[in-house]
Amino acid sequence: MNCFASRTLLIAAGSLLSVLAFSQKKEVPKGWHLMDLKDSGYYGISMDKAYAFVESKKLKSNPVIVAVLDSGVDTAHEDLRPILWRNPGEIPGNGIDDDKNGYVDDVFGWNFLGGRDGTNVEKDSYEAARVYHLLKSKWEDKTVDPKTLSAADAKEYDMWSRAKKDVVGITAASPADLDEMKKGFAQLSFVDSVLKIGDSVIRKDLKKEEYTCKDLTAYTPTVDLAGRVKMIMNSICKDNNKDDITNIDILEDLEAQVGQLESEIAKNDAAHAAPKDYRNSVVKDNYTDINDKFYGNSNVMVSNKSALHGTHVSGIIGAVRNNNLGMNGVADNVRIMTVRVVPDGDEHDKDIALGIRYAVDNGAKVINMSFGKGFSPEKKWIDDAVKYAQSKGVLLVHAAGNSAQNVDTSWNFPTSVFTDGVKASNWITVGASGDPKAGGLVAGFSNYGKKEVDVFAPGVQIYATVPGGNTYQNLQGTSMASPVVAGLAAFIMEYYPKLSVEQVKYVIEKSAQKPGAKVLDPGTGEEVRMSDISSSGGLINAFEAIKLASTLKPEGNKTTKPGSKVNQKVKG
Repeated sequence: MNCFASRTLLIAAGSLLSVLAFSQKKEVPKGWHLMDLKDSGYYGISMDKAYAFVESKKLKSNPVIVAVLDSGVDTAHEDLRPILWRNPGEIPGNGIDDDKNGYVDDVFGWNFLGGRDGTNVEKDSYEAARVYHLLKSKWEDKTVDPKTLSAADAKEYDMWSRAKKDVVGITAASPADLDEMKKGFAQLSFVDSVLKIGDSVIRKDLKKEEYTCKDLTAYTPTVDLAGRVKMIMNSICKDNNKDDITNIDILEDLEAQVGQLESEIAKNDAAHAAPKDYRNSVVKDNYTDINDKFYGNSNVMVSNKSALHGTHVSGIIGAVRNNNLGMNGVADNVRIMTVRVVPDGDEHDKDIALGIRYAVDNGAKVINMSFGKGFSPEKKWIDDAVKYAQSKGVLLVHAAGNSAQNVDTSWNFPTSVFTDGVKASNWITVGASGDPKAGGLVAGFSNYGKKEVDVFAPGVQIYATVPGGNTYQNLQGTSMASPVVAGLAAFIMEYYPKLSVEQVKYVIEKSAQKPGAKVLDPGTGEEVRMSDISSSGGLINAFEAIKLASTLKPEGNKTTKPGSKVNQKVKG
């Protein structure tokens, strides 16, 4: 991507200086990810053609529950309210576990990051830091020959050694540098808050949520901070010889820089001291006992900040179609079940495992998982939950990650491969595609892997629901690509409900369209075939998928799929 020229921003009294670099986005139409390449010229998934196909067949849809394991969802959003799952066995707000599933008032789902007193975990630490400090006293300053260790200890030592390298070995900031980083973060956060105040005034004055430098030409600021925002935007537009840079572009980039700096500070802090026990101080379960599972609370939103990611993901899957509101979801007859398990930081294995089980037990047929981390100390709990979902015919869709890494050879959890080397048959891993008009057919940030990434789906500049009741925004990442696939899976299940989960997986992967041209490997920048960076070698296509689904003979919940064997040992 191109970059805006760095600008020195003068804020408030003139004493605060901060140099910020903004990313210029090449624009694509809102909803491009649903478009058809031949009709629009954009590499979308041909959703309208897919709907035309089922209409031509006179097929009726059946509702499908899709669980969103994420950070939370705005249950009051105009485009989501009608499609939220509501627990039929629960009476809202009476403080009684009416359906006797162990979770009181779980009307929209469950929050595994909450306390019974109503408090909630929002921020959390990184798993590498948790692993490093938890096992430090056992392995630090020891002369260890892994060959002499038991299998369990050898595995633990290897994990701890990787965590140490991640936390201590790569950290470069000295105490003095870290102090400067913290000062910079405070300044950047202040700039962010000031710009947001000025921006809110301009939005109100212009009666527009999104505006450009061109819109500001005839605008007379009503307060000083609005004038500062106008000055900054005009300077950026002038430097880049463009008048269509928007307030959203600038605020999003600034927010991203604030978050990135905060993340770097947290990682550097972790090298010197054990991270704060954010989760256990609120949740108060026995974390070491997977059977201690009835913890948390029913607040599945918590806050606008917490629910941003999950709300966006939910809209991509199933926001009400053709209602003349902000956007269309992929699937037209889903019910979104909210399972809050992802904090601002790394998720905990126990919450993920129990979140999967909760979703399965309450009727979900698809589970979207737009999260990931480099360590999984309680991986067995998640493996067991995945096997449970597999036995119940539930599809798991997982984002590949945004580190431009080959996940065939790097660590990325959760994963479809169990600890015994067997691969789950009910799992799809999704990389992010884009469009040549917006930076390339494969997103430069996307993880990839010839064995471990199954398909690519649109994940660049995806316009969808965000908290605020009637608010929408572009976000990008494999986190956005995964729900496109989850929505497609639900769409197939709606119209062909007798297909097995393995058949649905087969349909999505087999129908993926192989681009004629080579693509750029996100890790190396070299030109490669898409089959070199994913097992299917293609981009998902809803029209081709639903046509293929119509040709299959239902197999019920058999754990086989056409043309292949499942549950095989993974080689290499």
